[in-house]
Amino acid sequence: MTETTQRRNTATGTGRQEGGTTQQGRRGDSAAPPEARGSTAVADVVVAKIAGMAAREIPEIHNLGGGMSRAFGAVRQRVPGGGSGVTQGVKVEVGERQAAVDLDVVVEYGAAIADTAADVRTNVINAVERMTGLEVVEVNIAVDDVHLPDEEEDEGESGQEGRRVA
Repeated sequence: MTETTQRRNTATGTGRQEGGTTQQGRRGDSAAPPEARGSTAVADVVVAKIAGMAAREIPEIHNLGGGMSRAFGAVRQRVPGGGSGVTQGVKVEVGERQAAVDLDVVVEYGAAIADTAADVRTNVINAVERMTGLEVVEVNIAVDDVHLPDEEEDEGESGQEGRRVA
């Protein structure tokens, strides 16, 4: 979809001259900057994946999602083609230029929750704004649980992995 405009040759033209006009394509001296020559739409799921990965980069974050969300996520991961659950515990609202993120997190026992939340907020904002160009207006964090060092992640770790129900 190359657009060609014709202009009167008032000075020495940079393009090919034909009958007093200058032919110019996109590489010419167009008045519109490149970023104004179209639009980019970022899907909600893209922002959710970026936010989920950025939150998981913080070492004090054990997992994302509430109790039921984690239970469904564990089942979904065992189903072939069920996905990795990167967006588990992440909700986003994306507009044309702004995004808002809600996170449900599980924090490791002993971590300072306020400091961890600030670290997560900073990391999510930086990642989303850098990768998408959207302004992140808010990152709301709900701490749903604290992971204790001696807690089992799920029943599969308690020695019943090889057991199958017929």
